[in-house]
Amino acid sequence: MNQYQNLINDCLIDTKHVEAAVLFAAKNGTIIAASSRFQVSPQQAQMLIESFKHLAATRENGIDFQEKNYTCVRADRNSIYCKCGTHGLVLVKTQLYVLVATYNDTMYPSVCVEAVEKLGEYLKEKGK
Repeated sequence: MNQYQNLINDCLIDTKHVEAAVLFAAKNGTIIAASSRFQVSPQQAQMLIESFKHLAATRENGIDFQEKNYTCVRADRNSIYCKCGTHGLVLVKTQLYVLVATYNDTMYPSVCVEAVEKLGEYLKEKGK
């Protein structure tokens, strides 16, 4: 297990408020680490990267991800928050990576957002 896999597990999944998470390269969508059983195709990764490049469209149209249509509730150059009923999607962009996490109806969205943003800040501080 690499250090990024440990970060995904320790900082996100172990909070019990992140259902699944993935870290991929912001440049090309290469998967760096992911929680178990969380599959993100290269096309999905590229679409999520594009969401940061087209924030107005992301705000207006939301994001189709993992067979759900998520409505955007916040989008800026660093973070995108979306929800679909009681499920949610949180994206945080750093210099080198995009961090994606989901939560479900048994989890607190605010705890998920806080955990993902904190890990994003950690990666930014490390220059990543």
